[in-house]
Amino acid sequence: MKQRIFGWVSALIGIVLAVAVVEVTAIVWLYIEDGRYTPTAELYERTQNTYVRDATKGSACRYVDTLYPHPYVAFVHHANPPCGIPFVNNVGLFGDDFTVLKRPDRYVVLLTGGSVASQLGQNAAPPAPRYLEEELNKNYVSPNGKPFLVLNGGDGAWKQPQAFILFSLYATSVDAVVTLDGFNEHYFFWPGAEERLERPLSNFIDVNPFVADENFGDAAIGWVMGRLAGTLALNPILGKSHAAYMVIRGIEAAAKGKDSFKSNKKTTLNGIFKMPEDIRRDHDRAFAVQLGLYQKYARGIEAVARDNGVKTSYFMQPSPAWNKALTEEEKRVVGDLSYRDLYRRIVEGMLTLRERGMAIFDLGDVFAGETGTIYADHIHFLRDAQGESRGNRLIAARMGQLLAETWRLQRKP
Repeated sequence: MKQRIFGWVSALIGIVLAVAVVEVTAIVWLYIEDGRYTPTAELYERTQNTYVRDATKGSACRYVDTLYPHPYVAFVHHANPPCGIPFVNNVGLFGDDFTVLKRPDRYVVLLTGGSVASQLGQNAAPPAPRYLEEELNKNYVSPNGKPFLVLNGGDGAWKQPQAFILFSLYATSVDAVVTLDGFNEHYFFWPGAEERLERPLSNFIDVNPFVADENFGDAAIGWVMGRLAGTLALNPILGKSHAAYMVIRGIEAAAKGKDSFKSNKKTTLNGIFKMPEDIRRDHDRAFAVQLGLYQKYARGIEAVARDNGVKTSYFMQPSPAWNKALTEEEKRVVGDLSYRDLYRRIVEGMLTLRERGMAIFDLGDVFAGETGTIYADHIHFLRDAQGESRGNRLIAARMGQLLAETWRLQRKP
C-alpha cells in the first residue's frame, strides 16, 4: 500500500514538474518573441483586433455570434440574447436609429466606412464619447441651425460598395454623408489579387456558411478556435497559462491554409467576383481596374447625394505605415507595414477625384508630430476604459475643420 501511495505521489509530482517545465518554456519563448514578459490576458487579446475584441469583451461569445446577415450590405449586428449587442440600433449598426425621412430637429450626417469609421462614430455603449458629433456641435453651426447628429454608418470589415449601398438606402434620411475608408479596400490591390474589389470580406462567410465553399474549412477552424480561445481566456486557471495560449495558437496556425473542404461547384463566392486572369496577371492593369471600381462607388455616392440634396465629403484614413513615429508599444501591435507604398498609391489615385469637383481629403498626416501611442493594433486607435481616444479626437478635429471649409459652416464664437 505504501508503495502504491508513493507511486501515486511520485507520478503526481512528475506531472506537476512536467507542466511547470512546459509553462516556463512557453513563458521564455514568448519573452524572446516580445522582448518582454507578456501577460496571458494581453496575448489572448492579440488573437483579435481591438474592434472585434471590444464587441464581446468579458463574455465567452465570439464576434461572429454578434453578426446578422443583411440582404444588401452583407452583414450587420443583432441585439438578441445571449450574444447580441444590446445597444445595436434598428438597422443593425450602432447608435441612434435610422429614420425613413429627414429629422426636422437635427442636421443629420451619415458617417460611413469600415471599423475605423464605426469607432469614430462610436460603437461603444453610451455614454462613450461621440467624437465627430461632439467636435461639430462644439465648434460649428450646422447649415439648418439645428444640432448635428452623426449617424454611425460604419462596421467592421466593411468597404466599398457597402458604404455606397447603405447611403443609397438612407439618402432620404440624412442631410450630409461623410466616408472614411481606404484601408479595407487596399487588400484587393495587392499584385495577383484574384477577386474584384466588391467581394465581401470574411464576415460574410461567417454569417453565410453555405456560400463559403473554398474557404469553409478555414472559416470553421477560425470559429472553433476562436470560441475555444475565448473560453480559455475566461478560465481562472487556463486563462493564465502561457502554455495553453501557445497550444491554441499552434493548432490554429497548423490547421489554417490546409482547407479540406475544397469546392468543385461551378458557382462560388470567389467565382462571382473573380478577376479575369489576363487582368490579374498584369499588375498595373489590375491596379487600374480596382481603382476604377473604388472611384466608381465614390462617384455613385456623389451622384445619389446630388439627386437628394445631400452634402458630401470623402476622407482617406491614416495608417501606421505613414507619417507616424511609432512608439515601442505601437511597433509590437501594428504588424507588417509593407503595404505602405501600395496604400499611398491608392490614396493618390483616389485624390484625382478632386478633378471632378469632389471634396476628397487625405488624412495620412493627421498624426505627424505625435510622439505618444495612437494605434492599438494594425489600424484602430487606442481607447481608454471610458472610451476616450486621442487618435479619434485628432481625426474628428481635422475632419471638422475640413468639413467647415467644404460646407462653409459658421464657426461658433
